Amino acid sequence: MPKGSLNVSLKGADDIFSTEESRQEQQREQVQQIPIGKLFPFKNHPFKVLDDESMQRTVESVEQYGVLSPLIARPRPEGGYEIISGHRRQHAAQLAGLETLPVIVRQMDDDAAVLLMVDSNLQRENILPSERAFAYKMKLEAIKNQGARSDLTSPQLAAKFRSDDAVAKDQGISGDTVRRYIRLTSLIPELLDMVDEKKIAFNPAVELSYLDESQQRDFLEAMNDTQNAPSLSQAQRLKKLAQEGHFSYDVAFAVMGEEKKDELDKVVIKNDTLRKYFPRSYTPKQMEDTIIKLLEQWQRKLQRQNER
Repeated sequence: MPKGSLNVSLKGADDIFSTEESRQEQQREQVQQIPIGKLFPFKNHPFKVLDDESMQRTVESVEQYGVLSPLIARPRPEGGYEIISGHRRQHAAQLAGLETLPVIVRQMDDDAAVLLMVDSNLQRENILPSERAFAYKMKLEAIKNQGARSDLTSPQLAAKFRSDDAVAKDQGISGDTVRRYIRLTSLIPELLDMVDEKKIAFNPAVELSYLDESQQRDFLEAMNDTQNAPSLSQAQRLKKLAQEGHFSYDVAFAVMGEEKKDELDKVVIKNDTLRKYFPRSYTPKQMEDTIIKLLEQWQRKLQRQNER
């Protein structure tokens, strides 16, 4: 062989094609069957997995058809896999007695995982205000970490690109709405639960979020003692009083004890009070009709007495 020639060994066709196939196979996402015990929830997952009627329907579907849509998860450094999308499906599968689940495993950094986790869950129809609030906050932080400009406290920057505006654009809402939802994460758990339960309206809750923890607890006590939910104007006044250093339990009690304009012409009787006087089978409409009839009879009786 000449000195300058190259010693090249040619691979067979099978070796060439199998190498290329392996390369493509590594790049292609595959659905794997992974034991349920090796799947762990996403850290600080903001969406609640409830054992409600919707979950029961999901369990029945899983029992009949299995899990049709694979979960998405990423490997954990300590072993097992962290669920990015599919927490409700995993819970339903556990209740249905499944041992393994179809999973797509992806290598993702923390920020990319947060964005996928939030976006996949925000597509659901029924999302609680607290879930939306913490989801927006997590997504905002992830976008900020990826280099987007953000300043929640400076309205002057509203015309510039901000990460909260990016979150808003993805959801088809305004940046201000995103910022107001994120304010809810400053509420103490008891008040935030009341927002989810619709005992406190969204706009008053945003104003109350500016109170510190001690002030919020004083407000909660005053609200319970007066048995009144805050109106927007009441919440705004309490926020201003707190900013001026004049907030206390007594002040909150006085504000919450005021009669609201829309309640001055109302007489409210609690359902539990009325139930004591009616059969359990009576509907609210039946109770109302009966009360009206009794009042009419009482009015006629008074008229007869006055005519004597």
